[in-house]
Amino acid sequence: MAVQEIFTGMPWWVKWIAVPVIAIVVFGGLIASVIGFVIGLLFKVLIFVILVGGLVFVVRKFMSSSSRGDW
Repeated sequence: MAVQEIFTGMPWWVKWIAVPVIAIVVFGGLIASVIGFVIGLLFKVLIFVILVGGLVFVVRKFMSSSSRGDW
């Protein structure tokens, strides 16, 4: 039995309002945890990129100043 056959006699609000609301209620916690995980992962990647970029900047600055012999 196909999904289209199941929803054939149903009113429009069942297809477009009731079914999505039920899906959000049932899977809402899962969806929220997945979204939270992805946002947390992106934040950690951003912090990593900032820290590595800062480290590269500091090392290049230190190497360029030490090569001049200003000590």
